Amino acid sequence: MQNIELLSPAGDWECIEAACRFGADAVYIGGDFLQLRAKKAGFSREDIPRAAVYLHERGKKLYVTVNCFARNGEIDKCGEYARFLRDAGVDAAIISDLGVLCAFQDAAPELDRHVSTQANCMNWRTARLYASLGVKRIVLAREMTLPEIRELREKLDPSVELEAFVHGAMCMAYSGRCLISSYLNNRSGNRGECTQPCRWNYALMEEKRPGEYFPVLEEDGMTAILSSHDLCAVHLLDELKDAGVVSFKIEGRMKTAYYVASAVNAYRKCLDGVITKEEAREELERIQHRPYADGFYNGFVAMHPNNDGQYIQQYRFMANVLDWKDGVATLRQRNNFKVGDELEVLSPKRRSEVFTVTSIRNEAGEDMAYAPHPNQTLYVPCPIPLESGDMLRRKETNA
Repeated sequence: MQNIELLSPAGDWECIEAACRFGADAVYIGGDFLQLRAKKAGFSREDIPRAAVYLHERGKKLYVTVNCFARNGEIDKCGEYARFLRDAGVDAAIISDLGVLCAFQDAAPELDRHVSTQANCMNWRTARLYASLGVKRIVLAREMTLPEIRELREKLDPSVELEAFVHGAMCMAYSGRCLISSYLNNRSGNRGECTQPCRWNYALMEEKRPGEYFPVLEEDGMTAILSSHDLCAVHLLDELKDAGVVSFKIEGRMKTAYYVASAVNAYRKCLDGVITKEEAREELERIQHRPYADGFYNGFVAMHPNNDGQYIQQYRFMANVLDWKDGVATLRQRNNFKVGDELEVLSPKRRSEVFTVTSIRNEAGEDMAYAPHPNQTLYVPCPIPLESGDMLRRKETNA
């Protein structure tokens, strides 16, 4: 899969480091202006240039999302922000709004512009219009099929790149444009404030039978009928490449560094031919996720068992590896584990391997039967050579 970009999300600095180490070619983040995620997932004006330097030193690229639809009072601020991102060394801005797109072109034409999936680009004529406005890349609407992508590619100037999502949470609304959160909670999903009411449990009530609730499935209680499955298109990477996609995007700027590392690791090794698509899918099952589906790529959404809105979690993140020397791993504990547990290694340089915890020692040299304190530094014998940045996880007994 040469010349294919693997694009990772990052909502904090730890995620940037994980994405970089586990094989992403580029990282996308939010800033402090018009980014379509909660504020905690936005990087400061000080950290964006730092992130650009960090990634460029490692041969990676940095994209910044500016993907809210702007109001009148925000348009005048776009020029200053465009110049800031350009001067910070950002490789491209990901933009939804036509007004913002034009404002960025006027203020900083040197900064590449990517059209966000929020812009709902579904056809070649729309893609040509964006190309005439000087965009470098189009992030395709999530509702497109493989034949539609192929036709769009054939009718679009080859200089304009195509990007498509291959993994992560999906919104039940059209390319993410949803008003449910605005209606129920006065918090707009189109302004980065979504409360995810589509993930809640609902029951069906007929208008003339108030108080009489009907199950959507033949089971007790309610069901999350609006909650979409997560996307997993690892088995379609060849087809997406053949259709003309050059950047494979993973969703998840609100996700943890462990999620980023696990997803990037699976797709990186699959793209490089280190593991098969089937093995990559097994690796992706180790991430906390809702039931997987392949979206609209095959022309329809396959009928799956109902999604109850709950996550599937087969493995749990246990510790970061800080160092390894003479058969002893120095760890930063993240979840409770104990002597006798089997821990699995997540590393970009090796396949998954398992070892048994035979002892745990704290910084004071005291032996511990279990590790109950998050972020505590611990020393654990490990026969597998580890490196700083590797991670350890444990299979859940009830998975």
